[in-house]
Amino acid sequence: MNLTDFVITVVAVTASGALAPGPLTFALLLHGSKEGARSGFFFAIGHTFIEFPLVLALAFGVLAATNQPFVKSLIGILGGAGLVAFGTFQIFETVAHGNFNQTPLRKTLPPSSLMLGLALTGLNPYFILWWLTIGSVLIMQALAFGALFGVILMYVSHVWMDYAFLTGLAHFARKGVKIFGSKYYKGSIIAFGIILICYGIVFVLAAF
Repeated sequence: MNLTDFVITVVAVTASGALAPGPLTFALLLHGSKEGARSGFFFAIGHTFIEFPLVLALAFGVLAATNQPFVKSLIGILGGAGLVAFGTFQIFETVAHGNFNQTPLRKTLPPSSLMLGLALTGLNPYFILWWLTIGSVLIMQALAFGALFGVILMYVSHVWMDYAFLTGLAHFARKGVKIFGSKYYKGSIIAFGIILICYGIVFVLAAF
């Protein structure tokens, strides 16, 4: 896998996770409507404070695990199955419901954007599960591509989307522009869901 293919794979696999609505996203809508893009940037910083150490910790664990062919195959199977499941769930949710405008109704701002970014990342069990399964496959590929440099490159290729999306979303929330619920946003989620399913199948086949 060359550099371009590696970065494209990371972006394609992680984009739907970055763009999919979740607790952190909906909390950001509240903050963004009051504070604008600044709140999105600090949400992303808080998210990074939890995510980057987790990625490094998993990288050292995966590095040791890759010496065992069975464990390496198991990571590929679980990660691939997770991609297929997540992609299918996103498509189903978007087609069946597609209602992403459920913003929290609160009259006062919750704690700071930075603290919320930390809390809603660290206390989100799905976030941890994603990195333990799907993310572990990316980490394994990153290690094969360039050891620790590959892991850092993988993370940078992923995390810029968090900053761009959260900062942009907070800005648009401040301007009163609705993103969730638009047909273009739904279409992008469905497209990324299909891409995830395809990558998931490839990962599972490669594990065998």
